[in-house]
Amino acid sequence: MPDTTDSPRFLHAMIRVRDLDASLAFYCGQLGMQEVKRSDVPEGKYTNVFVGYGPQETHAVIELTYNYGDHTYDKGDGFGHLAVGVKGIYEVCDRLAKAGVKITRPAGPLKFGTTLIAFIEDPDGYKIELVESDPN
Repeated sequence: MPDTTDSPRFLHAMIRVRDLDASLAFYCGQLGMQEVKRSDVPEGKYTNVFVGYGPQETHAVIELTYNYGDHTYDKGDGFGHLAVGVKGIYEVCDRLAKAGVKITRPAGPLKFGTTLIAFIEDPDGYKIELVESDPN
């Protein structure tokens, strides 16, 4: 882990998931992330899986926390969304829609701007904003 005392950086965001396999299929299979670390803690009755686009040492990642058993989580009204930069947002959304991913806001420009965005949902209903990273 790099020394962050002089240069803080965002490390990860944690979300609780009901079905770890479905979440991994979404984040790794559909969004192209990689599993970078896994910790199964039977005595604590949970599993943490970190996913992202690179190693934790250099990239922010998402911590998927699966608590053993059946759970329903209240996301509250303070959480907004996670954001992922993509190239070719219209094509990405077409591919995701064909794979059965829920698209809650089709790709298009911001209401008061030119940035192209779309919103999708993961298997637990967490909102993911897709942001066009290459508008040309």
